[in-house]
Amino acid sequence: MLRTVIQIDEEKCTGCRLCVDACHEGAIGMVDGKARLLRDDYCDGLGDCLPACPTGAITFIEREAAAYDEHAVAQHLAARAAAEQIAEDDLDRTVANLTATPTGCPGSRARSLVANATSEEAKADGGEDVFAVAELPSRLVQWPAQIKLVPTQAPYYNGRGLLIAADCTAFACASFHERFMKGNVTIIGCPKLDQGSYAEKLAAIMADNDVTSVTIARMEVPCCGGLERDAAQAVALSGKDLPLNVVTFSVTGNVIA
Repeated sequence: MLRTVIQIDEEKCTGCRLCVDACHEGAIGMVDGKARLLRDDYCDGLGDCLPACPTGAITFIEREAAAYDEHAVAQHLAARAAAEQIAEDDLDRTVANLTATPTGCPGSRARSLVANATSEEAKADGGEDVFAVAELPSRLVQWPAQIKLVPTQAPYYNGRGLLIAADCTAFACASFHERFMKGNVTIIGCPKLDQGSYAEKLAAIMADNDVTSVTIARMEVPCCGGLERDAAQAVALSGKDLPLNVVTFSVTGNVIA
């Protein structure tokens, strides 16, 4: 049928999400950082989103479009609410998984982390259109992550590989979480900024826990050589025959060795 619906100019859209919040029907979602009309039958054509847009990216057009479907909108909003509840439940589980007593600095308190549900997991729980749940979950399985702050013994080490990463690696490599952190305990440091050697502490972590392997992620810059030397020395000091792998990144995030 021929009717009035909104149109979003992606060139003008800055991804501010104000229109998403203003749309009571949930007709607008974020796709690749831009606002997008999700389905024609979600848009009632009343334009509550128009005054919310600071760049004038939203306009009315008259075109062939599916009729506004109040029932479909209700189902969509229920699915979105379910996804938001999943995210809340994950946060509650994260808090419940604290592995240390609530004393000392909160920033250095050891804890296990539960990753956010993916969209596919949320859909399996009854939501067809899910935008409140992160598409790419964090692969960090514990807190803290700094070598200077992590405990030498904790249950989250057991049965996992140990990824010893230079601070800059995850910022240089866009796929670092999925390619290198997934399935590992990730601890980070910078030998140029931190005082002293990491070798003894790393050796204690390897010796006192059931670590399955050791991977060193470093940048191509010379100062990262200190991290590699300390990690290799730690493997030797631990007394264990652990597989040792070194991954070197260029400053543009490419693996060069």
